[in-house]
Amino acid sequence: MLALVAPGQGAQTPGMLEPWIQDPAAKLLVQQWSHEIGLDLVRLGTTADAEEIKDTANAQPLIVAAGLLGARALNKENNLAFVAGHSVGEITAAALAGVINDLDAMKLVRARGIEMAKAAAIKPAGMAAVLGGDREVVLRAIADLGLVAANDNGAGQIVAAGDLDALSQLAPEGARVRALAVAGAFHTSYMEPAVAPLRALAASLEVQDPKCGVISNKDGAVIRNGREILDRIVAQISNPVRWDLCMTTLTENVSGALEVPPAGTLVGLLKRAAPIVETFALKAVADLALADEFALRHNQEVSN
Repeated sequence: MLALVAPGQGAQTPGMLEPWIQDPAAKLLVQQWSHEIGLDLVRLGTTADAEEIKDTANAQPLIVAAGLLGARALNKENNLAFVAGHSVGEITAAALAGVINDLDAMKLVRARGIEMAKAAAIKPAGMAAVLGGDREVVLRAIADLGLVAANDNGAGQIVAAGDLDALSQLAPEGARVRALAVAGAFHTSYMEPAVAPLRALAASLEVQDPKCGVISNKDGAVIRNGREILDRIVAQISNPVRWDLCMTTLTENVSGALEVPPAGTLVGLLKRAAPIVETFALKAVADLALADEFALRHNQEVSN
């Protein structure tokens, strides 16, 4: 059984769309998306520097565009049993499952990036990765400082979010703390102002039930109702990401997980936390033939 997984913010790299838009049809598609959402994805994905694409309003649409392009280039005969995405990658996953079309995915992620950037500007806040240490000790230290475990990524990685002063005091025994270069406390109540505008946009989109199971960041549940999937994606903006639970669901249901571009982060987490699942990171156009072979090995007994 095969799953496609889609990474979240932080996975972006300069020039990451360049190899995927060498195909004229793919470049035309990206140009159309750019026109529709009012953002030059071609320039941002080819010549913009790391600082410019780190901006939330730029990073999120770029990541979804890269994921959609990578998946589009795979063999269309590949059958999917499940999809999952980390944070903004859930929008990529929803499009891959046919819940929304690609253009609506780009419209939704464009609005998400803008609204989250606006929410982040209201009150200074940040995020820090806590690496290693005893899980319960780490969670207690985060809570004691009034912070939120915004991303529980499994594999000994929890991302704390909230007040900057509190983050500077975070030092759980046996763990390393690394400040993240982000502009706000994503997946916490700090993002609540972004929810209503996204909920209104999502309500206007045409939604279909998915062609495969969609694993939710909320609780790792497999969701098969299209409207519920979109509702969960919107609510997740101000609620923690439980990628650890998503990995548990993958372990219980699939033999292989293929990460779409910009790939690498989720495969790394899966290798450490769920080694029973074979993984493949689709990082380059040159990887497509091997990616299709990988998919073929794992989709022989698909049951939707």
